[in-house]
Amino acid sequence: MIHQLKIQPKMSLFKHIKNDLPASIVVFFVAVPLCLGIALASGAPLFAGIIAGIVGGIVCGIASGSSLGVSGPAAGLAVIVLSSIATLGGSYQAFLTAVVIAGVIQLALGFAKAGFIAYFFPSSVIKGMLTGIGLLIILKQIPHALGWDKDAIGDDAFLQADGQNTFSSIMRAYEFITPGALLIAGVSLAILILWDTVLTKKHKIFQLIQGPIVVVVLGIFFNLAYTNGILPFSLNAQQIVSVPVPNSIGDFFGQFTFPDFSAISNFEVWKIAIVLAIVASLETLLSVEATDKLDPDKRVTPTNRELKAQGLGNIVSGLIGGLPVTQVIVRSSANMHGFFLLFSAIFIAGLLNLIPLASLAAILLMVGYKLAKPSLFKQMYKMGWEQFIPFTATVVAIIATDLLKGITVGILFGIFYTLRHSYRNSHYVKDNVSDQNGKTVHHLVLAEEVSFFNKASLLNTFESFPNNSKVIIDCTNSKSIAYDVIEIIKDFELNAKTKSIEVEKINFKP
Repeated sequence: MIHQLKIQPKMSLFKHIKNDLPASIVVFFVAVPLCLGIALASGAPLFAGIIAGIVGGIVCGIASGSSLGVSGPAAGLAVIVLSSIATLGGSYQAFLTAVVIAGVIQLALGFAKAGFIAYFFPSSVIKGMLTGIGLLIILKQIPHALGWDKDAIGDDAFLQADGQNTFSSIMRAYEFITPGALLIAGVSLAILILWDTVLTKKHKIFQLIQGPIVVVVLGIFFNLAYTNGILPFSLNAQQIVSVPVPNSIGDFFGQFTFPDFSAISNFEVWKIAIVLAIVASLETLLSVEATDKLDPDKRVTPTNRELKAQGLGNIVSGLIGGLPVTQVIVRSSANMHGFFLLFSAIFIAGLLNLIPLASLAAILLMVGYKLAKPSLFKQMYKMGWEQFIPFTATVVAIIATDLLKGITVGILFGIFYTLRHSYRNSHYVKDNVSDQNGKTVHHLVLAEEVSFFNKASLLNTFESFPNNSKVIIDCTNSKSIAYDVIEIIKDFELNAKTKSIEVEKINFKP
């Protein structure tokens, strides 16, 4: 395994330490609130997000061939994790078994050199998937921002078991608004928007100090102000981060949660594992492509090795209680941040427990907005119906049903447009006024690939040729002609005699 993954020598890991160290500190400050926030959105223990960040940073970071990529828990998987835990009756241990199996599947995909699979998914569907996830994250975090945390996350389905739906649950949350949480969320959102749109463009210091960490620090100050009576509000225990506080290194490792491998015979576990493996692999490969484009040296990440690294990471994360990991474009820079996350979980867990959930909800609302920007809808619309309809169908289906069904609907629309293209582009006809005998000549040129999908289009064209004309069927450019099409051509040749149509075939090989 070590040889296959081609892990770099230790010396090369520290070759660029003067750049990697400050970069990893920045990534750490972004990763802490995101790891906690994604765990919150996933309905998993918050500590699971920290574990996934540690594993993604250390295990995947060492095994990966990506120069800039960072791995950890991903917002794109939060909805899947949420519904999966609910499907398994709330058993997080059974879900961890699915994470381990997903890692094994990814590892197998890497060895099978399946790093190209992302290219078979239409970009419109992938963008629709990410947009749908973004909208779901927003919808599911609104209750937390309002301070209502009783079943605030719900599940990813639009229609829920209690007769409520996503929107009615949000309306119910308005009946339980906590002013203290709402104030934190409102101020946090204002800071994040100001940071992204104004401050980062003003000075480099605002690029170094990231908005999410400012929001987290501010949330802690608000919490302390409430607790000490400086502000006339309060938060209850369910509205604040709660991660285990270890008393020693041994105590820290004793907090890990282990998979329930007796659930391996459960069909739902395997179904969840396959979905996790597919979506995590897709998100990783798309992030690899995007991150490589950011590389000033234009290095190319070996995708098969990246799948192996992510598979190894998910196996380790699942074995010790962490969320599934992927490579994530949102914070790609340097992987030393995993060691900083490990340090924080061991030594400053008590400080993490001062963070209000409303702060994390605000961060996740911004993450959701960045995934589902209104400008993206406008951009997809300008690209035409062929892109806009599969994109919109995917978004709507994800919100109305679930992630897997939404992707399936989007792909079906994508296939429809592919078949439509195939129907239209099987051939073209060049008409000449007349030949030497005075007959009108119709020169039909077949495409390179002509499948049975093109039967209807060709039949319509053959029917349109008038009596007493000449038809040239040119197969010069064709490398493959389906048997059904060959039959149609032969039948047309026989039927043409009854219409006094002269038929000439060029390079026709039945």
